[in-house]
Amino acid sequence: MNTVMLMGRLTRDPESRATQSGAAVVRFSLAVNRPKRKDKNQDADFINCVAFGRTAEVIQQYVFKGNRLLVEGEIRTGSYVDKTGQKRYTTEVMVNHIEFIEPREGNGTHTAPYQNGGFDAMGYEAPADEEIPF
Repeated sequence: MNTVMLMGRLTRDPESRATQSGAAVVRFSLAVNRPKRKDKNQDADFINCVAFGRTAEVIQQYVFKGNRLLVEGEIRTGSYVDKTGQKRYTTEVMVNHIEFIEPREGNGTHTAPYQNGGFDAMGYEAPADEEIPF
């Protein structure tokens, strides 16, 4: 089984492009904190992620540098030969699902999804009288 869940902040705005067939692709990097150890500074891992299709479109439209995001996906590894002939190895998370962790605050130039109904088509809102199963 190859499943990973990460929660972190974007280190830069997502980079988007389209495949030859026109499908959306977005790449971004998450800074994920490691558990803090006594008398040590907080360490973080910087994890590269890639998303396709509708998930990529949502990320491109609503997610920006500094936003906190929960990502579920699969670890993918690969390799390529760079311009100098060196073999390079890659590791990234292929994103299957995202969750917005916190609303965007302030008067930034970007509009948060909760301000223009972007969350309406995402997820399931349980009715108030429905019992929680845990």
